[in-house]
Amino acid sequence: MSRLLQPVVAGVVTAVVGFASSFAVVLAGLRAVGADQRQAASGLLALCVANGVVAVWLGLRRRVPITIAWSTPGAALLVATGTVQGGFPAAVGAFAVSGLLLTAAGLFPALGRWIGAIPAPIAGAMLAGVLLDLCIAPVRALAEIPLLAGPAVLVWVLLSRFARRWATPVALLVAVAAIALTGQAPGAADLWPIVEVTAPSWSAQALVSIALPLFLVTMASQNVPGMAVLAGYGYRPPLRGILVSTGLASTLGAPLGGHAVNLAAISAALAAGPDAGPDPSRRWIASATAGISMIVLGIGSGLATALVLLSPPLLVEAVAGLALLGALAAALVSAVADPERREAAAVTFVVTASGLTLLGIGAAFWGLVAGGLMTLLHHRRASPPDASTSRETVPGVTGPEGERAGREAGQSGAEETADRDLARVPALLGDGSREAAGRGTRPSGHADAGAMGAAPASDEFGRDRSEVGRDG
Repeated sequence: MSRLLQPVVAGVVTAVVGFASSFAVVLAGLRAVGADQRQAASGLLALCVANGVVAVWLGLRRRVPITIAWSTPGAALLVATGTVQGGFPAAVGAFAVSGLLLTAAGLFPALGRWIGAIPAPIAGAMLAGVLLDLCIAPVRALAEIPLLAGPAVLVWVLLSRFARRWATPVALLVAVAAIALTGQAPGAADLWPIVEVTAPSWSAQALVSIALPLFLVTMASQNVPGMAVLAGYGYRPPLRGILVSTGLASTLGAPLGGHAVNLAAISAALAAGPDAGPDPSRRWIASATAGISMIVLGIGSGLATALVLLSPPLLVEAVAGLALLGALAAALVSAVADPERREAAAVTFVVTASGLTLLGIGAAFWGLVAGGLMTLLHHRRASPPDASTSRETVPGVTGPEGERAGREAGQSGAEETADRDLARVPALLGDGSREAAGRGTRPSGHADAGAMGAAPASDEFGRDRSEVGRDG
C-alpha cells in the first residue's frame, strides 16, 4: 500500500503546485489577447483536461513519469504581445497553428533540427525579454497597492527560503485572502466549469506575432529542458511521440481557448525524482496521478477565473511575476553563458523587452530577428592554420620529419576536438532502438539524481548538451 501511496501523493502535489503557481499567468495571457471571462475560464479548463489526458496516456503507454503542463512562458508571451488584429478568434487560430507546428516537429525531424540550430543564448534572451515585464510587476504592486501586494510578497520571500515549491501557491492564497477582506466574493454561477467554443480566424499578424514565437518558446523553454530533467533521472522516452501527442492536444484545445501544452520542466522533477518513490519503474504512477488531479482542478477553472477578475489586474500580474522569477533567472543565465554570443543575446533581450510592435508584429519576433542578424554579423570562421607556424610544431624535430610530425599532431588534435564535440550532443529524440531505455529502466550504476548517463552521440535536434542543461 505504501508503495502506491507515495507516488500518488507526489502526483497530487505535482498537480496542485503546477496549477496554483501559474494559472494566474495563463489567465492574464488569455485576457491580454482578447478573451472575455467565459473564454478565459474555458481556456483554463481545456488546458487542464488536455494536460491530464496526455499525461495519463503517455504514462500508461511508456511507463515513464512524463509530466505534462501548459506553456507558462507561452502565456507570458501572450501578455507581452497583447491583442492582435482579429481579436481573440485570431489568437485561437494562432494557438491551433502553434499546435500543428509542435506536431510537425515530432513527425519531421528536420524541423526539430532547425529549432535546435537556434543558439541557446538567443533563445534564452528572447524568453527573458518576454518575462521581464511580468517579473517587474511585484515591484510596481508594492508601490501602488502595498496593502494587497505586501503580504503576498512577504510570504513568498519567506517560503522561497524554507519551502520553495509552496512559495507561489501560498502567496496566491494570501492574495485571495486580501481580496476577500475587501468584501468581494464570486457568485454561485462562477463555481461551475465553463466550456466556450471560439471559431478560429486567421491573420498574418497573429501567425507571426503569436503562433511562431509561441512554438519557439514552448520548444526551447519547456520541451527541451523537460527532456533534460527526465534524462537526469535516467529516463529517455522518445520525444517524437511526446511532441505529436502534445501538439495534437494543443490543436484540439485551441477552439476552447487553450494556448499550448507541453512537457513540464520544473515540476517534472516532482514526479520523476525520489519524492515519487524509491522504485524508478513505478514513478509513472505519479505523473498519471498528476494528470488525473489536473483534470479535477480544471473543474474549478470558473471559480479560479472569477477570483482573478475580482482582484486588481496589477495584483494578478504580481503573483504571476513571482511565479516566473525562477524562469527569468534561468533564461538570463542561458543568455550570457556564451561570451562570443553575449552581445547578440543582449540585443535580443532589449528588443524583446521593449514591447516594440512593427508592421503589426510583436517584439518577440523582432527580438529573434535582431539577435539572429547580430549572430550572423559577428560570426567568425575559423582561420586556416598558417603554414609557417605548422611546419615546426614538434619541439626538437626539424626538417621534413618535423613537418610531417607537426601535420600528424595537428590532425590528431583536430580529430580529438571533433570527438569531444560529438560526445557532447544528447539524445533527445529517441527511435525504436532507444524505447527500451525509456521505459523506466536505469543505466547501470546511475545515481538517482546524477549525471545524464551514457547517451548516443547523435541527436536529431543537434542540440549541445551544455545548452540543454542551461535551458532547464
